[in-house]
Amino acid sequence: MCSDEVRKDNLDGKPHIALVLPCHNEEKTVGLVIDEFRIVCPNLSFHVFDNNSTDKTADVARAHGAFVHKVAFQGKGNVVRRIFADVEADIYVMVDGDATYDASQLVAHVKEMIDCQIDMVLGARVIDVSSNGVHYRVGHRIGNKILTATAMMVFGGGFSDMLSGYRIFSRRYAKSFAAHSHGFETETELTIHALELRMPCLEVPVKYRTRPQGSQSKLSTYRDGVRILRTIFRLIMTERPFFLFGLISIMLSILSIVIGLPVVYDYVRTGLVPRLPTAVLSMGVMLSALLSFVCGILLDQVAIGRREVKHLCYLSYPGFDNFLVSRCARSD
Repeated sequence: MCSDEVRKDNLDGKPHIALVLPCHNEEKTVGLVIDEFRIVCPNLSFHVFDNNSTDKTADVARAHGAFVHKVAFQGKGNVVRRIFADVEADIYVMVDGDATYDASQLVAHVKEMIDCQIDMVLGARVIDVSSNGVHYRVGHRIGNKILTATAMMVFGGGFSDMLSGYRIFSRRYAKSFAAHSHGFETETELTIHALELRMPCLEVPVKYRTRPQGSQSKLSTYRDGVRILRTIFRLIMTERPFFLFGLISIMLSILSIVIGLPVVYDYVRTGLVPRLPTAVLSMGVMLSALLSFVCGILLDQVAIGRREVKHLCYLSYPGFDNFLVSRCARSD
């Protein structure tokens, strides 16, 4: 896929593949990433999105032959929004600019993506034994497993590493994704978008290495974990409202029954309601449960409408077979 036969990718029907790198102060690593991927796949177009770096990230990227895009709003989510808006490609390879992801299997991943008509390939991190796993802290690994399991339980899917920074997207995916997140929680949003539209997805193992000496991680275990949890909650509320409000309704109903049972017992035994405030409270809680249930039904209909709009946007872009056929026709 990335041999000499792709050099005329705009003429012979082969897809245009773009490597997009979100970067913030990655002066020591961005050049290594570009060079490594260029060796594996010389025909990539390289785009570095510089997110307010205070070092020489942009200069190093240009020196290694990449297009540099400036992103003023801070956060990876804002960068992803600009990536999908500014870059025109058939396949987007998005990798963190910290030189921790191995590039050697990119060609195989892209080939499998096209052969199997996949819209998103997610690289599940496999610790490089040579680095002793010192770069991937235990807290991050545990948090990743908990957050991934939570999202998979609510939205379905079989991903094991939802927060990986190695992903490959089809044009269909990129142009139908409305990025709302600001920071590293965008990884969660990217995954759930694919699950919501039931896109064909694939998870592949990717070797994960330690950062080169002198470069530092921008992740904060607790701050980013809270942001990701908040993003999952927001997505549950907007994409699975009946699940959320139905759960609230059940909890309120149980609470109302627990509060009201003694009142009902006294009434059945004596014909009196000696604890009127408790009876009113129980009734109010039950009404709240019914209101929550109705809100869940109404919001679920809104979510279905939004999902249909996103799906129509997704369908407005051709799949792999169609764009390859159309490009071959133009070249003729």
